[in-house]
Amino acid sequence: HVQLVESGGASVQSGGSLKLSCKVSGYISGSYCMGWFRQAPGKEREGVATSYTGGGTTAYADSVKGRFTFSQDNAKNTAYLQMNSLKSVDTAMYYCAAVGGTWSEGCPVAPHYYDHWGQGTQVTVS
Repeated sequence: HVQLVESGGASVQSGGSLKLSCKVSGYISGSYCMGWFRQAPGKEREGVATSYTGGGTTAYADSVKGRFTFSQDNAKNTAYLQMNSLKSVDTAMYYCAAVGGTWSEGCPVAPHYYDHWGQGTQVTVS
């Protein structure tokens, strides 16, 4: 049984920084895609950053490029999202997610591809 647990969400002022963590427990066969997603009230869930544990580039949503950084510590089965220069539009519930398999075209950004989800952590920027 795979579990993902996010932490690190908080209320910050515009221009501030936060680092989210996502601890993965359980077993996912082989390499897999990890993703950070967010959902603001009244809006659809959207991909923020996705990366493959087997290597390759990380993909970012245009709205966060240059401000957010995805990283992983495979030894700790933990993914991180460093968020700098936060804006009010970044306010949302942030989720991490994972999906196994080989993704030769890169990890998907659409949430429906992911089958393991955390409970979310709230980020509020004012």
